[in-house]
Amino acid sequence: MMMMCFNNKNRSSVVLIGLVVMVLNSLVFEGIECLDYGEALTKSLLFYEGQRSGRLPPNQRVQWRGDSALQDGSANQSIQNLVGGYYDAGDNLKLGFPMAFTITMLSWSTIEYSKQLKAKNEFNNAVNAIKWGTDYLMKAHPTADVLYGEVGESDSDHQCWQRPEDMTTLRTIYMIDDHHPGSDLAAETAAAFAAASIVFRSIHMIGYSFQLLNHAKQLFAFGQKSPGIYQTSIPDAGKVYASSGYQDEMLWAAAWLYRATSKQEYLDYLSSSSDSGGVRTTFSWDDKYVGAQVLVAKLLMDGKAGSAAAALGRYKQQAEEFICSCVGKGSNNFKRTPGGFLWFLPWNNAQYVATATFVTSVYSNYLTATGATLQCSGGSVTPSDLTSTVQSQVDYLLGSNPLKMSYMVGFGSNYPQQIHHRAASIVSIKKDQTPVSCKGGFDEWFNKNAPNPNVLDGAIVSPDENDAYSDSRSNFQHAEPTTVTNAPLVGVFAHLA
Repeated sequence: MMMMCFNNKNRSSVVLIGLVVMVLNSLVFEGIECLDYGEALTKSLLFYEGQRSGRLPPNQRVQWRGDSALQDGSANQSIQNLVGGYYDAGDNLKLGFPMAFTITMLSWSTIEYSKQLKAKNEFNNAVNAIKWGTDYLMKAHPTADVLYGEVGESDSDHQCWQRPEDMTTLRTIYMIDDHHPGSDLAAETAAAFAAASIVFRSIHMIGYSFQLLNHAKQLFAFGQKSPGIYQTSIPDAGKVYASSGYQDEMLWAAAWLYRATSKQEYLDYLSSSSDSGGVRTTFSWDDKYVGAQVLVAKLLMDGKAGSAAAALGRYKQQAEEFICSCVGKGSNNFKRTPGGFLWFLPWNNAQYVATATFVTSVYSNYLTATGATLQCSGGSVTPSDLTSTVQSQVDYLLGSNPLKMSYMVGFGSNYPQQIHHRAASIVSIKKDQTPVSCKGGFDEWFNKNAPNPNVLDGAIVSPDENDAYSDSRSNFQHAEPTTVTNAPLVGVFAHLA
């Protein structure tokens, strides 16, 4: 018999559903599993503890990880302390561009869904995840016009398969400064600091919040003063996270700084810009236009744009067209897999679904707060319509898909066992302290056709455009989790939970 799951919003439909079940009770349905969004929320945050670099704290919950990269910042005769932060994915690199976006989105999730996070006892874990990133990013910004953007070396790192606790790869440090510009990196980090400052102000960590805001203001000014794309200054980072431009990050940072400070200069920057992005096809670590558009739309809906309202209207229109395309009511709807999963790009498509569902979630809240509906070219869309789309995408991710597999590691009974992740795929240093050599790791662990010895709870991987998935460590295009994927999903899971 079909198993049905109810939440507070649909209990009134129980009687009607019961009648339908009575009519159809002669049919045999394949059983489905109730999806626990609260558990998904817990694990989405637990994932970040598995990605930590540096000296782990006493309250570390992912016990199979150990201290790592404790000399970061000592390369090139530098005395800059760059210990801490997050490894970006399944490798051992620390990359400031995606790390900062991760912190911005974790902060946005926490700002929008603080009540829901508190109700599920996850608010403190979200704050801890943010602070682990901001503590590091402040170290990486020692003076107004200096920002360290990478620790490690991509070729060296990718040629080795070692757990972070005993890696022997190069830990070269790279930076931008007034002679080596990187407006995108500077502005994304400014956005992270500004968004996080709002979180810490809300819990009365006023000194820490002020410190973050000061860093944000300096970096935004740095981005304005020294324009340029960051990979021209840090080519190595461009091999893995190349930026397509910096205007989107500058708008994104201005929007966050205005939200954090209410200072007119940031609103003026937004309203005077001739480039608001147009209607975008993705929202990601590289393309922040949709995020800036949604933040500006909220200003307009809250009546906080003042005399700039008319000039800012295009941001709202462009944000809404993106969301209309997510729910299938736009003029150029996004593709879906045969199983119904939104499809944006081949490489780790789940990251784009995560950001799309996040902005759709928050927009449903904005509409509800103002008693409005979304007017798409394909018809009127209600807040509950938006939430239904979000839920369908999350349900697919958690197991309601053609493979009946959860794409979140550790969630449900059927999930990927061989994700592309060095730390997860090699025996914990707590169990075996024998060093794993650079090449030996490939022979002993990467090529081993067996489940990873460590379960990286909350890691999210992605199917392909045909709803297929190859559970293999060599499938780095789909089987490698990233910090940028989980950050928006923290908010989405909180919304649904």
